[in-house]
Amino acid sequence: MKKENAIKNYFIYSLKKIKIVITEENNAITGVFFGNEIPDGFIKSETLLIKKASEQIEEYLNGKRKKFSLPLAMHGTEFQMDVWRALQTIPYGETRSYKEIAELVHRPKAVRAVGMANHRNPISIIVPCHRVIGHNGSLAGYGGGLPLKKYLLELEQARPFSG
Repeated sequence: MKKENAIKNYFIYSLKKIKIVITEENNAITGVFFGNEIPDGFIKSETLLIKKASEQIEEYLNGKRKKFSLPLAMHGTEFQMDVWRALQTIPYGETRSYKEIAELVHRPKAVRAVGMANHRNPISIIVPCHRVIGHNGSLAGYGGGLPLKKYLLELEQARPFSG
């Protein structure tokens, strides 16, 4: 049997002055990126699922959502997948250190590898890599930049969930 090529869609939004690219493949969200770089092999199309993802992200940015309900499809190494699953267990308004995530994935000495996996998280905000900080409380890096990471953390800590 010949395997059909998946249709890969993307759309770019400006939500609260943040440029976000959302990608979808096979009816699952595969990416939430910052900026306006067009991913290779994707077609610009605002599908219902991409629109739903943008609406949920906008609700989150407005302090009206703390959990996402979207089908996700992430592709990475087994270790990256373990880290990305661990990120999804960090409650809204809380943070974990890279070391705590390393311990959570049963690789307590893999702190730097956790940092690299965190950096390669393809679904920002929804898979909350912004909730991972240095052991001393420093913000460390973030794909959207440290000001955005600080903004997201303050958003979660300053506003109690309202809906």
